[in-house]
Amino acid sequence: MDFNSHMKNTAYLDKAADVRQMFLIEHGFPMEEFLRLRIGPVVRKDEVEYFNEVGLQQQITVTYALAGHAVDGSRFLLRHEIFRADGKLSARVTSAGGWLNLVERKLMVPPPALLAAMNSLEKTDDFTVLPSSIKPRLA
Repeated sequence: MDFNSHMKNTAYLDKAADVRQMFLIEHGFPMEEFLRLRIGPVVRKDEVEYFNEVGLQQQITVTYALAGHAVDGSRFLLRHEIFRADGKLSARVTSAGGWLNLVERKLMVPPPALLAAMNSLEKTDDFTVLPSSIKPRLA
């Protein structure tokens, strides 16, 4: 909570990250699987838009959708909307990121099962195809 007894700004980011992690677990990618594969999601930019306050112990619902995606899955744009129990939109979190190879410390194409999980997300009305993060190798 912030000084005005409202949900603080970083809590919106935390809730969005919690929903993403639950989604990945439900689709076969718990933390142990990411460690085994030596990959992980990386967020490069977060944008939070605020609309209506959330008060102390007020129930919220968090949605999760794909706002953009590279065809190869190497980059993504994720959208979370946080609604109060009265149905009013409280905030919108948009996060840009990709999949990080934890050994090489470079962005990578996700394995097919992870790409399929991400492609199963509902797409936003303003969904856009993103360019790949993978640079072609010169011969």
